[in-house]
Amino acid sequence: MKQILLAYLFVTLLGIAVLSVLSYGHGSGYVYLYWRDWQVQTNLWVLINLLLILSFIMHMLWYSVKRYLSREQRKNQRVFSFQHLHPYEQLAVIWLLNAAQDQRDFIQQSFAQSGLLKDIIHARLSWGQQNFDKALAALNRSNPMAFELAELQRIEIYLSQHDGQQALTHLEFLNQHELSPWLFRVKSAYEQRLTGLWGQFALQFPWLYLRSTQYGHLAQHTKTLWLEQLLLNFDQANTDDLEYLRQRYYDLNDEIFNRDYAVKLLWLKLLFKMPEMAIEHEQLAVHLLEEQFNQDVFYLWFQQQLLRQNPDYEWVNHQISLWEQRYTAVPVLTFAKWHVLQAAGHHAEAQQLLALYPDDVRMSYLRIKAALQGQDELQQQLNQVFETNTNFIQTKI
Repeated sequence: MKQILLAYLFVTLLGIAVLSVLSYGHGSGYVYLYWRDWQVQTNLWVLINLLLILSFIMHMLWYSVKRYLSREQRKNQRVFSFQHLHPYEQLAVIWLLNAAQDQRDFIQQSFAQSGLLKDIIHARLSWGQQNFDKALAALNRSNPMAFELAELQRIEIYLSQHDGQQALTHLEFLNQHELSPWLFRVKSAYEQRLTGLWGQFALQFPWLYLRSTQYGHLAQHTKTLWLEQLLLNFDQANTDDLEYLRQRYYDLNDEIFNRDYAVKLLWLKLLFKMPEMAIEHEQLAVHLLEEQFNQDVFYLWFQQQLLRQNPDYEWVNHQISLWEQRYTAVPVLTFAKWHVLQAAGHHAEAQQLLALYPDDVRMSYLRIKAALQGQDELQQQLNQVFETNTNFIQTKI
């Protein structure tokens, strides 16, 4: 269609130029048509324009009918060979099946004349064959106008090479780079792709991600997985990694309390592993327990209180009492309160708690433990049996 319009435009301009030269000094001419009872008197310019318009209308009608018949024929056509498909259909099949490597020659041939995408497509195919050096060389030759597309592919290559530092450098540069105007129509897809690469980098290099100067570009699910990776690999962290982790928490301190509950819980578990963050850990734990009761959160908070050099048993007992008023029928609170009262020397009050929750395994454990008072060997055996229970909470007093 575009070629037809350009052809008619060219013929029109050429005709105007020729008629203008021939009409110079002789006027626009005179034409008289007589057919049956019809008479038409006009000049040559009008006649030629009418013929040109009529020709264009007839051409468009023929083109529309041809396209319609061709489309209807293709609906009923039985395909026996991939090569018989229209090139656009072949590309669509490859895209749907992710079969770029299977049709490498066809794709390269299709984009061979594209100065914009030729080298990037070649790099993509080379990356699929694990030929990273060849892919990077192709990207270095790519058109500067396709800079963003080349950078996305380059980052993916560095991630495949496990080169975290290079991947981080290019991710940060691309993150602050202003998008080219010609990509505005696909801006959301571009941003989604960039976010996906950030997520892949964070999961592949969880500690190195902490060294990024810009953050906040992980999807919610990816953010949770990244924090889980930090917990799983916490023993591999060095001093610098832990310092970056502390700094990241300080930078996000005001925002973390508004994050998803699962994210806050993972941050709490990370803070528990850093004794120097005891204050921040306690603040976050209390915030989570005020939001809703969670046994794991309470356990982390309780352990932190007991691991202090001089635990404030009176304050701990008061805080547990407040939660007991808010969350009724929670045996683990009574279980913890018994240990606090015992450690503070309030044995009579602790003894009164043993009558509560007769069906709870923790309280049954405490009742048996109290009955075996002074029989260390039997208490040790009791502990061994009780610790195999999945609901056991280890207390260090």
